[in-house]
Amino acid sequence: MKLFGTDGVRGKAGEFLDAITVLKLAKAAGIYFRKFSTTNKILVGKDTRRSGYMIENALVSGLTSVGYDVIQIGPMPTPAIAYLTESMRCDGGIMISASHNPFEDNGIKFFDNHGDKLSSDGESEIEKIFQNRELLQEEEMTGREIGSSKRIDDVIGRYIVSIKSTFPQDLTLKGIRIVLDCANGAAYKVAPTILDELGADVITINDEPNGYNINESCGALHPEQVGKLVREYRADIGIALDGDADRLVVVDEKGNVIHGDKLLGALALFLKQENILKGDACVATVMSNKALEDFLNSYELKLLRSDVGDKHVLEQMKKNGVNFGGEQSGHIIFSDVAKTGDGLASALQVLALMLRSKKKASEILNPFDLYPQLLVNVKVTEKKPLEQVEGLEELLNSIRQKGIRDLIRYSGTENKIRLLLEGKNKKDVEKSMNELEKFIKKSL
Repeated sequence: MKLFGTDGVRGKAGEFLDAITVLKLAKAAGIYFRKFSTTNKILVGKDTRRSGYMIENALVSGLTSVGYDVIQIGPMPTPAIAYLTESMRCDGGIMISASHNPFEDNGIKFFDNHGDKLSSDGESEIEKIFQNRELLQEEEMTGREIGSSKRIDDVIGRYIVSIKSTFPQDLTLKGIRIVLDCANGAAYKVAPTILDELGADVITINDEPNGYNINESCGALHPEQVGKLVREYRADIGIALDGDADRLVVVDEKGNVIHGDKLLGALALFLKQENILKGDACVATVMSNKALEDFLNSYELKLLRSDVGDKHVLEQMKKNGVNFGGEQSGHIIFSDVAKTGDGLASALQVLALMLRSKKKASEILNPFDLYPQLLVNVKVTEKKPLEQVEGLEELLNSIRQKGIRDLIRYSGTENKIRLLLEGKNKKDVEKSMNELEKFIKKSL
């Protein structure tokens, strides 16, 4: 049974992620973390999905059964778990969330004692322990060795203070009107509080989670609602978060969504101008538009590419001594202030850029034009290794001869294949995508 995907364990709650599976996974994680234990504490947080109750209780049962003491902090953003795991000196942290997925899904993300997402090697080891029935039984505790659990409700203040401290002290949001979409998710309390305390005029929407409405026609996946309200209220900017608040989508004062690659480019240049960009480089994934690379190069900055997933972005950042990177989907990492993608920390940097430049969002956040890029998702019946798909490489070679960049990969969480083509000539890209999509549907 394959557990881990591109971002932890994720699937339909009650089916793939049922109570028994989660309990076993928690036991396996506890056995793994004990190898590096210093405090015998593990932090557990969640987003606002109804299934979070079931999964949280199963996690606590599994962890305490192998001797761990568990600290439960309730609904909090994923980046808050990363921060608090290190701040509270826990051996590990666990976030219960399926991020931007619908409420029926849920997921489990693991963090090490430094607040970093668990490495692929760590995930593999937990998966091996999960499969070892004898070891799971041997490690069960009895008597005084069984762990304890307690809930703490006041840690929200620690995270709020940490995020506010990332905003330049000489700046204020007084006079800035912001439309904020919390996606009925984990940031429904912290996000409006942070912006309000920094002086902004905040118009908050989708901040009433009921367990079922997380990401439902709102948040980072549906920023059109924010765009409409930005125009209606004549706001300076719109901010849309996803269900666990590790992703940010920005809407300018005209109601237009800012492309993620443009956001990365504008922020990288801003950090360079502020003399805080390390390595004169930015890390983005293989999905990012080549126009971003060309834009950065024009300012003598490098673009380093990683595999898809903010975990891989961070690994590439560490490897190259870079402190800024992200994905075009909205995961943006400022490693000097956050351990993972943090929608709120990123939003404050965008606002600082606007204030420093004294320009409107539409001006400062559109620093270059994108090259035509098409991304198509195709459902497949099986994830056959691409090198075994007869005729695919020949087709791709013919597409590449037109100067078109391609990226073909399977989804880590769904039975889908993602097709990306990019080039300077839009008609060539569209024609090539039509050919590729037909081929994939016929072959897979």
